[in-house]
Amino acid sequence: MYIYSFRPGYGSDKLLIEFVKGVNNDTFLTDLKAALSQIEMKIDSTEDLWMNDEVLFIVNSSEGEFILSKDIWDCAFIMSDENQKCLNRINEVLNNNELFVREEVDYSEYEMKL
Repeated sequence: MYIYSFRPGYGSDKLLIEFVKGVNNDTFLTDLKAALSQIEMKIDSTEDLWMNDEVLFIVNSSEGEFILSKDIWDCAFIMSDENQKCLNRINEVLNNNELFVREEVDYSEYEMKL
């Protein structure tokens, strides 16, 4: 099982999907791709950000383009600042998949504090 949150980025009004449990499973990417088959997820390219120990997957889908980020600390995010409709659809698909559980979060915790 994978747990994710659908939340704003820190200090931003743009939403993202953060996977908070299960990213360390060997089958995470396979399970995610299977879950998102409804939107015809296809990895177009990858960028290895070796300085951050992170890999960015540039993904195309029937809902548009998004970025999947995964690092060695078992963190993963789906982001698309320019296509929030796509993220809403991904959230909807994941929320209806038995392998993925959405964890509710307090949006105010992600606001910029001065």
